[in-house]
Amino acid sequence: MILNTILTPFQKFVKIESFSGMLLFGATLVAMIWANSEYGDSYQALWQFDIGITGENFEFTKPLILWINDGLMAVFFFLIGLEIKRELLIGELNSVRKATFPMFAALGGMIFPLVIFLVLNRSAETANGWGIPMATDIAFTLAILKILGNRVPLSLKIFLTAFAIVDDLGVVLVIALFYSSGIDWWLILYAMLPLALLFFLSHRGIYIKYLSISIAIIIWFLFLGSGIHPTIAGVLMALTIPIRQKIDMEGFTENLINIAKNFSETTRDYLPILSKEQIEQMDDLEDLTTKFNSPLQHLEHGLHGWVAYFIMPVFALANAGVVFGTDMELDNLLVLNIAVALFAGKGVGVVLMSFLSIKLKIASLPNGMNYRHIIGVAILAGVGFTMSIFVANLAFPGNSVFIDSSKVGILIGSVVSGLVGFIILRSGGSQTVPPVSSKSD
Repeated sequence: MILNTILTPFQKFVKIESFSGMLLFGATLVAMIWANSEYGDSYQALWQFDIGITGENFEFTKPLILWINDGLMAVFFFLIGLEIKRELLIGELNSVRKATFPMFAALGGMIFPLVIFLVLNRSAETANGWGIPMATDIAFTLAILKILGNRVPLSLKIFLTAFAIVDDLGVVLVIALFYSSGIDWWLILYAMLPLALLFFLSHRGIYIKYLSISIAIIIWFLFLGSGIHPTIAGVLMALTIPIRQKIDMEGFTENLINIAKNFSETTRDYLPILSKEQIEQMDDLEDLTTKFNSPLQHLEHGLHGWVAYFIMPVFALANAGVVFGTDMELDNLLVLNIAVALFAGKGVGVVLMSFLSIKLKIASLPNGMNYRHIIGVAILAGVGFTMSIFVANLAFPGNSVFIDSSKVGILIGSVVSGLVGFIILRSGGSQTVPPVSSKSD
């Protein structure tokens, strides 16, 4: 039936993220095969190729990989910011009752990997990698749940999405506070001025597309030179996008009826083109739909496909090409540390904090979920990949040995977490635990 082809916004989100996970997997394989083939030199040379603008008295060039990691990923973080704002205002995190369970799970999934990493770490040189195992890759994890199909309830996918949003927020804060150095506060101050203007306009429900784009470019350049990673500018820009429409449903419906009525009254069946009056009504309709659209929702919808199908796969292709060989230099302890922190840290942390929130009766188990689901998704959260590799590049700038070691640890931890989590969820029983009522709202 045609109704079966109509997907809810969340189901569309899951569908996009699931396919994105498959593209990520494919891009990772291509990167590793390419980097280790006889054409490996071309792989390295491509990402180090300088791109930019040069003139007699001006030069601004960066290697392609930095345009990806600093530029394209700023768009990725902009989308994360939009998702965080939506979830906090109208989504799964807009009340204490709904937010408590995924928030506890996410805190456990960030704190325990950090602690395990620091406990296992034996070198001051690698200590800065503590943020690497804190991240969860929502695209890969939802792709695994997609493969499981009806074996897992929709409530589990919703929980994982909310959990990942909180996790992303935590990683963004970590990057801003701990992976920024040599900060030029004057440049930050200059960036805050146009940002404040956008926040003021957002508060008034005003969104001007081209003004926002122009200011976003300026803020990105200011953050680029400030010492704070420019992807944080993407998150801050997202928070300035208003979520509300300029007109409400009642006003939209009334205007829509009037436009339809006026359009039909000016219909001329004997001509193959629209009349002047009809063209005016079409313009009014376009203006009406623009006013009725939520700017945040419209941007999120428009960017989701670009981020999922282009930016994240390109990031994986540029960053996952670890060269293996007999002369390869790796810090084996760092590899093991990250792999264990991702697998054990995420698994133990998410499970313990989830159970604790239920035991203390400050959260309840979502309908349709059981404890095996929690354990399975907790281990799946160890699939860090995109965000973990991103943090690794920030943690060890210019140190190829530590970066490659981190990538290998991330790949091992992610693969093991994905396989074990998949097996647990695939063999899970259908019996659910009755949800415990929350005392807090």
